[in-house]
Amino acid sequence: MGKTVLVDCAWPIKRVAIAQSETAEVQATSPTEVMVTGKAAGETSLIIWDTRGGRQFFNVTVRPSELVSRDSLEGIRREIRMELPGQPLKVSSENGSIFLRGTVTDINSSQRAVKIASTAGKVINLLNVNVPASDSQILLKVRFISVDRSKETQFGINLFNNGLGHSIGSISTGQFSQPLTTSAGTAITSDLNIMAFFPGLSGFGATIQAMATKIGAQVLAEPNLLAANGKQASFLAGGEYPYPVVQGGSGGSGSSISIMFKEYGVRLNFIPTITPRGTIRLQVAPEVSALDFTNEIEVSGFVVPAINTRKMKTEVELADGQSFVIGGLLDNTESETFSKIPFLGDIPVLGKFFQSMQKTKANTELIVIVTPEIVAPIQAGAPLPTLKFPQKFLPPNSGIPMNTPDAKTAANTPAPAPPTMPVEKLMDSMKPETPLAIEGASVTFGAASSGESTSAASTTSNQ
Repeated sequence: MGKTVLVDCAWPIKRVAIAQSETAEVQATSPTEVMVTGKAAGETSLIIWDTRGGRQFFNVTVRPSELVSRDSLEGIRREIRMELPGQPLKVSSENGSIFLRGTVTDINSSQRAVKIASTAGKVINLLNVNVPASDSQILLKVRFISVDRSKETQFGINLFNNGLGHSIGSISTGQFSQPLTTSAGTAITSDLNIMAFFPGLSGFGATIQAMATKIGAQVLAEPNLLAANGKQASFLAGGEYPYPVVQGGSGGSGSSISIMFKEYGVRLNFIPTITPRGTIRLQVAPEVSALDFTNEIEVSGFVVPAINTRKMKTEVELADGQSFVIGGLLDNTESETFSKIPFLGDIPVLGKFFQSMQKTKANTELIVIVTPEIVAPIQAGAPLPTLKFPQKFLPPNSGIPMNTPDAKTAANTPAPAPPTMPVEKLMDSMKPETPLAIEGASVTFGAASSGESTSAASTTSNQ
């Protein structure tokens, strides 16, 4: 490389050609002389035609310059010593390729060494890397708080009278239940909370509904999930409800109904990642859903409820033990029902006795509190936490305590982790595993022709 040779010819040259111009460069310097200059290491062919019609073939081999190669390798070694101090690496060259050998502390050091060596040509990475410690475990503490507040006000009056000959008569808006009396006026029952009856006034009486109700409910779920660094975890506290799916038949056959299952309840999906800064970057997607039978539909005789869902998806970065709150997921509902007796309810002042009213206000707010923490597992041999049961279980049938078989032998004892391994083997072991495939169950029933109905029941139990 970088050197020139001269080729002398016995007869004047008519034309010259070289197969790979990037390997060598050819030039006719006189009618009987050709100059060949090496450009890059490799092999190629040179053909020379003379004026008499003759041809000469040459195999040209360009070798790398030892001086240039030696200076380049020394420069690579110097840069590696500066960037990766204390990590003894060997750099050698063969046939234009750079070979890296030795042991580095981590994958990042291996990648940096390859980048430095690649400035001199193709790199063959034969480095070993120290086996790193196991990934950190991240515990995610989640608090689902659903605060429900409702207020209801009711007011209504029902009037009744036994009348002449103990004939029963009453006036009511129909919004609240009327009182029940016997023909003799001896028994009066009512679900309303205020009642007055005057037997001396021909059995005249009144029942009044005047109620003010406040309801406060708090639903709290506290799942604690554990996941490895960069791995996904999920949680569901709820259930699955069946719903029908009508499928058309083929070849003239009738349609069939398949029963599918939809999950609902308190769900959480998250992926935690520890950053180089020591913080935890968290992708979290909490969801709260419930069945809504007020908006149900009917399909082929099956009642399918709607689903009220409140969900969110966000990505935050927190230090170990810090928390963030997701709030403001409000659901406010207000309804008012007013009833009156025509004409009588429009009389000033006295018309209030012939009117009834019911107001209902409901307010629901969902709050999610998330706290990630880096934790360590319980050491082998340490006592495990146990639950306190109100009553003891039945004693075992034998005198041997119930325990999972855990005898260790040479055959089932895993070998200790090696101190080092090839870089490519370690990177293969760090590839993400195939995600778990969790599929919902489905039940398919027989075909249903026109005018016929198909019904069935399916029950699932999740533990």
